[in-house]
Amino acid sequence: MRNSFLLVLMFLCAIFGNAQEISLSGIVKDSLGAGVDMANVIAINTATQGLESYGITNHAGLFKLKLKTGEQYTIKVSYLGFRPESFTFTAAEDDAVKDIVLYEQAAQLDEVDVTYEMPVSVKGDTIVYDTDSFVSGTEKKLKDVLENLPGIEINDDGQIEVEGKTVSKVMVEGKDFFDGDSKLAVENIPANSLSKVEVLRNFNEVSQMKGLTNDDDNVALNIKLKEGKKNFWFGEITAGYGPDDRYLAHPKLFYYSPKYSVNIITDLNNIGEVPFTRNDYRNFTGGFRNLNSRVGSTIATGVDALGLSSAQNNRANDIDTKFAAANFSYAPTESLDLSGFGIYSYTGTLMKSEGSTSYIASNDVERTTSNTDQTIQLGLAKLSARYKPNEDFQLDYDALLKQSDDTEEVNILSVSSITDEIMEVKEQKPLALNQNLNLYYTLDEKNIFAVEAQHLYQDEDPFYEAIRNEFAFVDIFPVDENQEMYNINQAKTVVTNKVDAKVDYYRVLGSKSNINLTLGTTQSNQNFNSGIFQIFDNGEVLNMNGEEFGNDVNFHVSDVYAGLHYKVISGIFTFNPGLTLHRFNVRNEQLGTVVNDDLTSLLPDVYINAQLKKSENIRFNYQVTRSFTDVSNFAQGYVLNNYNSLYSGNRDLESALNHNVSLNFFSFNMFNFTNIFANLAYTKRIDALKNGVNIVGINRVGSTINSNFADESFSANGKYERTFGKIKASVQGNLGWSTTNNLVDNVQRTSNSLTQNYSTALSTNFKNAPNLELGYRYAINNYENGGLETTFYTKRPYARFDASFLKNFIFNLDYDYYKYNDKEDTITNTYSFMGADLTYQKKNSHWEYGIQGTNLLNTTTLNRDSTNELYFSTQAYFVQPRYVLLSIKYNL
Repeated sequence: MRNSFLLVLMFLCAIFGNAQEISLSGIVKDSLGAGVDMANVIAINTATQGLESYGITNHAGLFKLKLKTGEQYTIKVSYLGFRPESFTFTAAEDDAVKDIVLYEQAAQLDEVDVTYEMPVSVKGDTIVYDTDSFVSGTEKKLKDVLENLPGIEINDDGQIEVEGKTVSKVMVEGKDFFDGDSKLAVENIPANSLSKVEVLRNFNEVSQMKGLTNDDDNVALNIKLKEGKKNFWFGEITAGYGPDDRYLAHPKLFYYSPKYSVNIITDLNNIGEVPFTRNDYRNFTGGFRNLNSRVGSTIATGVDALGLSSAQNNRANDIDTKFAAANFSYAPTESLDLSGFGIYSYTGTLMKSEGSTSYIASNDVERTTSNTDQTIQLGLAKLSARYKPNEDFQLDYDALLKQSDDTEEVNILSVSSITDEIMEVKEQKPLALNQNLNLYYTLDEKNIFAVEAQHLYQDEDPFYEAIRNEFAFVDIFPVDENQEMYNINQAKTVVTNKVDAKVDYYRVLGSKSNINLTLGTTQSNQNFNSGIFQIFDNGEVLNMNGEEFGNDVNFHVSDVYAGLHYKVISGIFTFNPGLTLHRFNVRNEQLGTVVNDDLTSLLPDVYINAQLKKSENIRFNYQVTRSFTDVSNFAQGYVLNNYNSLYSGNRDLESALNHNVSLNFFSFNMFNFTNIFANLAYTKRIDALKNGVNIVGINRVGSTINSNFADESFSANGKYERTFGKIKASVQGNLGWSTTNNLVDNVQRTSNSLTQNYSTALSTNFKNAPNLELGYRYAINNYENGGLETTFYTKRPYARFDASFLKNFIFNLDYDYYKYNDKEDTITNTYSFMGADLTYQKKNSHWEYGIQGTNLLNTTTLNRDSTNELYFSTQAYFVQPRYVLLSIKYNL
């Protein structure tokens, strides 16, 4: 408590320890007396010639500058299309007011003149941050710089968010950085190489399509490098070593020129820093877009059939990582751009957990101890070509290859009504090849065409093995019970070919309206095959024959559609309603027979945008969608999910209809650096695909059904962020509610879930003083199933501290405290994580020396909870112990 008090005292002293200031405010007007929105106003200290203060006018033209009393300043005002104005001002004891009039000029200002010395400038849909104005010198990576910029944050998944929207693409000098992957960018681009960060709102990489489609949620980042980093190799080589043979090696090199660029990143460590996880791999689209997002249909193709354990670096007992990635771009001519990347990642993970699972139907409680040894090898390679000979024609081609080699061995001690020791082995080597061909052609200013096509080839081969003392399903499987151990295996193959193609025609009716006609199709074909067998103690194999124990399924979904959308701008409103007519055919062949399902659907969608101000709007979306599941849910033969879960598909499944409504508000006020966003979303699923499960003790046999009961979900999240000089304050909240209906033991059961997450933070951004961030997060997870209810709470205060001292030293400290408990206090756990690093580097030296520590408090476990229609579960994960490394870095 005493240490916490001292931290807060230091924080308050830093806030109030500034010299006395006064404010200069006023209104920037045009020659007609109207306020000029987003004009740049800066104050240059006459004595030091340094930038003292800056501001951007609001929608009424109002500006405000904070100035030190007794100092003389040159005030400069500029805005595109207007002649800049300047005047001299001396800050007296009292606040002052002065209005400024700008006069139009025939020739627009050069971009350099507009952004000169401005920490933040706005030009149309682009916000430009001068990074030197926001850094204190303790920043190491792009991530550290972005967290200082108003309106930008890094979420818990390592993705960049601007105004509540996830950044879809990151570029460096206008060239894609690993196809825009923001996590690789924030963790690897050196902070000292940055000159400016450009936020590109309403982003569309196809110039002909800008304004025709709704791009409000599309945000990209372009990183501008310092002059010394262009046409020259730069980067850094880091190496570290510590007790228990802990090591770190992290070389990375970058080269950027107008004609080509190269990025090389490597990372080898065994201290739990995972640069590329399986979730990153699964979500890495390589820039491929969902062609059907607007037309309202989705056809699943399945992914990760084994359900391998996912672990963050703080949920594992030991992690060994090897990572290498290379990215290039090359422009042999002005009209042709070539690019590509290759990524390889190896992660060896040891996980240990203890859990308790309460089964609702049987009232049984299972306590487990699990030890997991997982090896994941991930590979990606992509080649892209863009041909754009003129502004009226663009042709794109992309090919993305993804393959992994995954092995997981889990040893489980299960204690319930019986005690069982189980060893599970899961293996797979899935491969996917995705190809994309896009053509955009502008016939004339009134007629624009877009042709887009994708082909996906996917080959999955999941293998499952369970060796155990007891076998839960002896009444179902014809196993030999005279063996010392049950060794049950299942091999599966799933081959997918999917083609998406559509043609869009845009008829431009005027500067504020257009009509869009769409013709398209999706053809998905999947072949599914599986077989179950038992291996005897002497090595002999018992193949289980019969339609219940094998699958040979051919599954085909055809979707042919035509759509019509009309977009019009009227005042502050943009209206974009549309209708898409679909003709679906679903065909599955298995067990010697064919089941066909034909369906016609008319799916509407509506988009409305109210642009209240330049950086403030409200958006409304409503869309009806129809979704189809993949072949695995249609295959009627048994599938082993894990040691106590058996699944059988349903060949008579139908598609589900979804009503999706969302309302979004955002406001980014550059006048006082206030960032507000709020999102509401509601989904109602009709004929939803749900679980039908029969429970015996802790064991279950499940299938999939079309529920006659509608499922609903609602989410709300919002954030308020305000900058007061060098202080940034924020408050954020997220709420998620869902109600689902499943069939458990042939009885309909409703499950309700309510999750709440709240946070508040206060941070400083001083250039010549230590910086501190203090925050508090509070999570409530409430679950109600089958008349039983449970609630889990997590309280998490945290602190971040960084300081530069004695000219050459930089110190960083991260501290998180957790208190986890349930409502009845039958489960409680408190734990903390603290990491720190200290570095030393002489000015202008290429060498940096450091010491870093992770989990300095040597915390042993952390907690997670979850629920579904069958059980409540809480898990304690054993985490990595304290690691300390000595490191050395050479900056190229």
